Amino acid sequence: MNDTKYQRIWHTVLQIPIGKVASYGQVADLAGLPGRARLVGKALGYAPKELAVPWFRVLRSDRRLAFAAGSITAEEQRLCLLNEGVILKNYRALPQDIWQPDLAELLFKLHY
Repeated sequence: MNDTKYQRIWHTVLQIPIGKVASYGQVADLAGLPGRARLVGKALGYAPKELAVPWFRVLRSDRRLAFAAGSITAEEQRLCLLNEGVILKNYRALPQDIWQPDLAELLFKLHY
């Protein structure tokens, strides 16, 4: 396990605001790990509970839930997002719910 890369991923996911979502690829890019979308999924699985990383805010590149529709984890992800105000249509977030970090977030909150 590469703790440094995982920590960058966890820190990036922690920056996703309530009510917004990001794709695995977007998180990888913002964490300074372009092309490492799969690593994001792996890192989220290893996130320490005490960090409270909002894993449910990370979706597939097509804005769909990360887990198979109807699975327990997909339902958990769906409910978490709905509770934050993210609108889902056919298990897919709407474009307006995609996180677009502003310049201040890019410069001061994200670590590369």
